Amino acid sequence: MSSLSRELVFLILQFLDEEKFKETVHKLEQESGFFFNMKHFEDQVQAGEWDEVERYLCGFTKVEDNRYSMKIFFEIRKQKYLEALDRQDRAKAVEILVKDLKAFASFNEELFKEITQLLTLDNFRQNEQLSKYGDTKSARSIMLVELKKLIEANPLFRDKLSFPAFKSSRLRTLINQSLNWQHQLCKNPRPNPDIKTLFMDHSCSPTTNGARPPPTNGPLVGPIPKAGAFPPIGAHGPFQPVVSPSSGAIAAWMSSGNPSLPHAAAVAAGPPGIVQPSNAAAFLKHPRTPSGMPGMDYQSADSEHLMKRIRTGQSDEVSFSGIAHIPNVYSQDDLPKTVVRALNQGSNVMSMGFHPQQQTILLVGTNVGDISLWEVGSRERLAHKPFKVWDISVASMPLQSALLNDAGISVNRCVWAPDGLMLGVAFSRHIVQIYQYNPTGELRQHLEIDAHVGGVNDIAFAHPNKQLCIVTCGDDKMIKVWDTVAGRRHFTFEGHEAPVYSVCPHYKENIQFIFSTAIDGKIKAWLYDSMGSRVDYDAPGLWCTTMAYSADGTRLFSCGTSKEGESHLVEWNESEGSIKRTYSGFRKRSLGVVQFDTTRNRFLAAGDEYQIKFWDMDNTTMLTAVDADGGLPASPRLRFNKEGSLLAINTNDNGIKILANSDGSRLIRMLESRAVDKNRGPSEPSKPLIVNALGPVGNAAIAPAIERPDRVPPAVSMNSLGTMDSSRLVDVKPRISDDTDKIKDWRISDIIDPSHLKVLRLSDAITAGKVVRLLYTNSGLALLALASNAVHKLWKWQRSERSPLDKATAYVAPQLWQPPSGTPMTNDTSDTKPAEESTACIALSKNDSYVMSASGGKVSLFNMMTFKVMTTFMSPPPAATFLAFHPQDNNIIAIGMEDSTIQIYNVRVDEVKTKLKGHQNRITGLAFSQTLNSLVSSGADAQLCVWSIDGWEKKKSRFIQAPAGRQSPLAGETRVQFHNDQSHLLVVHESRIAIYDSELECLRSWFPKDSLSAPISSAIYSCDGSLIYAGFCDGAVGVFDLDNLRLICRIAPSAYIPSSVSSIGTYAVVIAVHPSEPNQIALGMSDGAVHVVEPSDVELKWGNTPSQDNGSIRSSSSNPSLSGQPTELPSR
Repeated sequence: MSSLSRELVFLILQFLDEEKFKETVHKLEQESGFFFNMKHFEDQVQAGEWDEVERYLCGFTKVEDNRYSMKIFFEIRKQKYLEALDRQDRAKAVEILVKDLKAFASFNEELFKEITQLLTLDNFRQNEQLSKYGDTKSARSIMLVELKKLIEANPLFRDKLSFPAFKSSRLRTLINQSLNWQHQLCKNPRPNPDIKTLFMDHSCSPTTNGARPPPTNGPLVGPIPKAGAFPPIGAHGPFQPVVSPSSGAIAAWMSSGNPSLPHAAAVAAGPPGIVQPSNAAAFLKHPRTPSGMPGMDYQSADSEHLMKRIRTGQSDEVSFSGIAHIPNVYSQDDLPKTVVRALNQGSNVMSMGFHPQQQTILLVGTNVGDISLWEVGSRERLAHKPFKVWDISVASMPLQSALLNDAGISVNRCVWAPDGLMLGVAFSRHIVQIYQYNPTGELRQHLEIDAHVGGVNDIAFAHPNKQLCIVTCGDDKMIKVWDTVAGRRHFTFEGHEAPVYSVCPHYKENIQFIFSTAIDGKIKAWLYDSMGSRVDYDAPGLWCTTMAYSADGTRLFSCGTSKEGESHLVEWNESEGSIKRTYSGFRKRSLGVVQFDTTRNRFLAAGDEYQIKFWDMDNTTMLTAVDADGGLPASPRLRFNKEGSLLAINTNDNGIKILANSDGSRLIRMLESRAVDKNRGPSEPSKPLIVNALGPVGNAAIAPAIERPDRVPPAVSMNSLGTMDSSRLVDVKPRISDDTDKIKDWRISDIIDPSHLKVLRLSDAITAGKVVRLLYTNSGLALLALASNAVHKLWKWQRSERSPLDKATAYVAPQLWQPPSGTPMTNDTSDTKPAEESTACIALSKNDSYVMSASGGKVSLFNMMTFKVMTTFMSPPPAATFLAFHPQDNNIIAIGMEDSTIQIYNVRVDEVKTKLKGHQNRITGLAFSQTLNSLVSSGADAQLCVWSIDGWEKKKSRFIQAPAGRQSPLAGETRVQFHNDQSHLLVVHESRIAIYDSELECLRSWFPKDSLSAPISSAIYSCDGSLIYAGFCDGAVGVFDLDNLRLICRIAPSAYIPSSVSSIGTYAVVIAVHPSEPNQIALGMSDGAVHVVEPSDVELKWGNTPSQDNGSIRSSSSNPSLSGQPTELPSR
């Protein structure tokens, strides 16, 4: 089925749903297999309509399709079987067993036998694994959670779980538009046409005198004339005029027959473009989707359909388009031609770029490798960064060798991210550097990547899969795509036979792609997959060429110079992969590679013949040229600001000139007057003004033009560097600026009196040693403690007036749960070492069903419902010291050992898959990150190691630096925990709390001091990631804001330890945080007690006091950031 037919099905589904044909909607969903309605599926499961559930599923998958599908059908049939047993309907249960479950016997005979044996029990809950089975409703809800995870993970459901985004009543709108078009074609259109049927084309009968009504605005262009408009079909809102779709597409290039196409089978994933006819109503091969639709995944269903459609020939579906490009109405006064500023950079300018929002902030890169930020209005240089490798110790040997052999390094390209919060710099040797930028003009080091062998010739930002990425190309003939969080490489595109000169990422119709050009003149295009290039064309001049789209993304241009000096500025016809216009006016033999830029969807500019030359996009003849009062190089570099009101060009004397039109001149004068405003002290630095006086800021993701000559690649290799500078600060998400002023009002709240807290000391009739491990269940309904004597204690909260949702709370006392046997859940212990002297460890499965625990002896796996030991393994020595479940498979456990190794153990097959070695002392912490596909370990040697989950190889290691005045190297327990973003790591040692990034670079740290000077005993993130709770060996507890590790609250031991209990030597050994209440914590104490602690009023948060105004206190952020100034900058 073609892509358009598929979209038609979605339009029909929307129509049926709006008309309340519910059963028909779901039938069409099932038969087409295009959209899996999860809500309908959930309703059917909850209602126990098992036949309908399976019938609906079969429209998308069959039992035998893959392991996900098999598991889905098995869970449904097992639930149906258990419900029959629960109703005591043995006959039905046998029927289900024989007809439905028998199909799985060949895959797991033992499991089928165990299911069969349930028939022999009076109550299947007597089976240990089914002991937690509740009532039917809760069991279905639990199963639904598992089914949804399986469906979302099943590749057969990819792209079928979300309904496409388009306006309501879209089918009605299209019919109205069709009728309007038919009416426009009538020879004698009536002012008020009478539509009686849709089965035949509309035609107005002739008027009595044969006269025509006044002409309309033109077919499908502009507003629909009231006199000739049709009333909407049905009552679904007013008639909507047709908007002419955007023109141009990559797909036609990808589908065109070309004998030099190297990947004939991998045809384009994009819709064909527009064929331009001579009349106003252009014929469109296929209707086009709005350009503003969100981006799709790397491999989309649409791209597959398009490839099929292109391979099988042109569709017979035809629709109409309006005029592709309205001719520009311009004045030469719109061009920035007047010199308003001259800046002295100090070295030869190689690349420039205006900030996408702050219209007068200019980024400059030079031939000596430094970058600068200029506020061109005030002439102030806001930042200057000389080139340096941020951490030469981890640089690859080829890079170190290149720097030793030739210390000279140049900026090849510097570019802003579309949102202006980040910028990238590509250098002539191997690396790119990424900085974070804040509106005050400050640059912070973020990422350094050893990206290419030889020079990195271009860098750009793109948004594949809605994720900001970096695209680079280099002398090694490769294009690479990197994430902006940790600098991980996502894609490497190979296929060029010469160094790659430029890249131009773009998107059209939900298809993300990259154009690239090489110095042999080849143009290629790539989708974000591994199927090779989709395009192989020759650029005019067959040498250095750059490509760029117009600001609205509809028109593609390229500019290049041949080795003989002939320059070519052209517009491409994307429909055919051919040149549409060639602009004239260049010198016959250009001196250097000509650079160009576009602005306002109207003008082109290029540097040639010691001038800046301008063209109207719709006219091949040069419009005008300016010499900017002289002093320009033969081929000046240039860059417009977003509004086209300013133009930056480089000069022969290592400077920059700023040209302006009338709007730009007014903007400069406004900033100049602001710079001398006496309201600001003379010592206060100028701050950039966020300017949008000349119109709204549009989409900043324009593929920028290239700005450098060719390079010769040295024969060296590349290596990935990762993040390099320990003093930089990384945002988890963009900072919320509204919080800035409120920071001034923060006050450290020192809680001393019990009345300022709500504290619940949990009852305990079991004699035990100190609490060494403590955690909430994932449901938040219970608290599990492990004492130093190897005994577990479980407290469960029941529903009450203060706890209506069965959540743990300090306002209601929980029940200490006891197994029916009266025997507490107790770990195996060592025969040679008392449990109190052994390291204890514990881990809970995601569904709270099982707990794994050890106290110096074997590792025990307990059933949380019965407290019975299901199995034991890993007999010491060595003893287990830390446990962590694999994030994707509960059967895989990482076990830290006393002998400093980490064992990756499969519980199901009772087998150690691999053993990781890298630490020098026992393992004290393990943390998985599914996002980074990594395991981070920490040990009593104060060392951190990163291991790949795929092959379990060690990727990086680092020792924690000792604070000033402390003996190095450090020793003692070190714990690790990943933030909710799965990228930033909390590292806890008795001497410090620190935040590390994914490359083990310390971003900020805090050391015990002042009122919290005792050693740190424990620390943990709050559930929402906005706070860090830390316990200290003097009994105090500190609450820190994550943004900058600022202490916002100190809880003294007198506030939560009852006066009847001696607090001398008593402290929180371990802190647990509630999984959904960020302000609730539980403290496991050295005297064996457990305290649940919350603020005194549930409406307030830590650091707030009731006497302050609500507006002066910042609440815990649900969108935490890791930006801001640290209390202590870490030393390397």
